[in-house]
Amino acid sequence: MPQLDGKSIVIIGGTTGLGLSAARAFVAAGARVVVVGRNADSAAAAGDVLGDTARVMTGDATEPTTADRAIATAVEAFGELHGVYHVAGGSGRRHGDGPLHELTDEGIAFTIDLNLKSLIYTNRAAARWFVANDKPGVVLNMGSVLGWSPSPTYFATHTYAATKAAIVGLTKSAAATYAPRGVRFNVIAPALVETPMAQRAANDETIQRFIQTKQPLDGGRILDPADLDAAAVFLMSDAAKMMTGQVLTIDGGWCVSEGQIENDQ
Repeated sequence: MPQLDGKSIVIIGGTTGLGLSAARAFVAAGARVVVVGRNADSAAAAGDVLGDTARVMTGDATEPTTADRAIATAVEAFGELHGVYHVAGGSGRRHGDGPLHELTDEGIAFTIDLNLKSLIYTNRAAARWFVANDKPGVVLNMGSVLGWSPSPTYFATHTYAATKAAIVGLTKSAAATYAPRGVRFNVIAPALVETPMAQRAANDETIQRFIQTKQPLDGGRILDPADLDAAAVFLMSDAAKMMTGQVLTIDGGWCVSEGQIENDQ
């Protein structure tokens, strides 16, 4: 695995699930990390897991200054910033996201704030720091296959899909703008992963059977957060120094598999 020795990395949404798994992998690869999460209990638990090479903060990614504070913490604690990974996001289903004809105003606003506005704030904070300090660096964004590979029977949350598609557009546009400065922007796009956000699907036997045919690799299963870690370490490392504006899909075969819908649907 490519190493991150001496790297200082901020993870927004890094105290649970995908972000915490990545933080553990970054630390194992030699990095020092600042992780940010909304829940104080999760933040405390993440600090216990990550140890002395980490700084843990509580903060809401939808607030404009959260990423700025995290970057300032990394620079103060470790003297430098090399990368920022935005993982924060989630489903707006409970707030009214869904198919277009069922969307509520609250669902639209909540989902855009959670998944897109928060990411823009993080990317803006990173770009400002790298430009102001004339430093190269890496920005890694969390996307989703639902941004371009829909699955309407079980995953018809259209605002969520729109935000994940927009993340790809933002990332590619930023990659083009900041490449001359040596700042790289890339996306990791998973399919269904076992996280707190995915409990509706993970606990539904019908969806589980669907996933066996939609994500057929490794026996047909929901991904584990650790399945993304090697890719995150690679994209943060110097081994990926010639990669920018790319979307790395880790989906268990989702995008090339039809998936079998049961007859009663």
